[in-house]
Amino acid sequence: MDAYSPAYPAGRHYHGAGRSPLSLVLSVAAALMVLLAAVTSAVVRSEGVTGTVNAAFAGTGPVGAMAEVGAGAEVGAMAAVGAGTEDGSVARIISRVSGFRVGVAVADTAGGPVRTFGDTAAYTAASTAKLITAAAYLRLVAAGEARLDETLGNYTAAFQLKSMINSSNNDSWLLLMGRIGYQRLIQYAASIGIAYDPEDNRLTPGEVAPVLTKLYSGQLLNPNDTAQLLGYMQETNNEELIAAASGPGITVYHKYGQLGGNLHDAALLEHGGTTYALVIFTEGADSTDESERTEIIHDLTRAVVGTLFPAG
Repeated sequence: MDAYSPAYPAGRHYHGAGRSPLSLVLSVAAALMVLLAAVTSAVVRSEGVTGTVNAAFAGTGPVGAMAEVGAGAEVGAMAAVGAGTEDGSVARIISRVSGFRVGVAVADTAGGPVRTFGDTAAYTAASTAKLITAAAYLRLVAAGEARLDETLGNYTAAFQLKSMINSSNNDSWLLLMGRIGYQRLIQYAASIGIAYDPEDNRLTPGEVAPVLTKLYSGQLLNPNDTAQLLGYMQETNNEELIAAASGPGITVYHKYGQLGGNLHDAALLEHGGTTYALVIFTEGADSTDESERTEIIHDLTRAVVGTLFPAG
């Protein structure tokens, strides 16, 4: 059973005057979970990040059991990502970046480790973190602790959920986070292997990639909710990043993030019976070099797609 429990009260802060002994026990347990998440974050984010396996997610739950699924061509393709030295390789593309940060993570939805490249320390996650909020809310719905037809703001929760993912609406995001409760959102993230504080909103590319692979492989949500959320991740209000460079024949599900100097995309690339997660984060001083960073995202996407889905 996941560590995430829908039993905690919603709301950004929870203060209980005159608490019962049971509520004190629950409060201590919640504090210990947050402390454990912080320690996990410190360990994960202190590791080397260039072309390395993110150990925090290797062998975690069902992913570990699936590590040998798809062995052969898919494993060979993953190993080849970032291995080349030619001008169009991931390593060479990242090496020519100047003036801003770039981090890349790639993972196979069939299982196995996350591969990370470049500067993959924590970034301001911007709107890519909305995927965690969406999954957490849908889990509450499945547990009977929330409803899609309940009113949040002026519309239903179902409307706000779609608006948050498909149109990246920040008002919808705030309403859904408020309904879930910040503490409960932290606990849900910890239950899927991520040390995430919504008030800080910082994640690494290597933390976002497993969210995508677990979503696609049905480890986060039931089949209907999985299909619904993936549907919201298509034909969004910004198809100019990974989707624009993925090439014909590849189905893309993604959530972009754009805030100040941060420009990110987190995508699932589906083709020929295989699906990979590709996460590209960039961070500059401001948005003045956004066109340059968009081109780097395109170049990295073409390099990864060319390795994972070779023509012919």
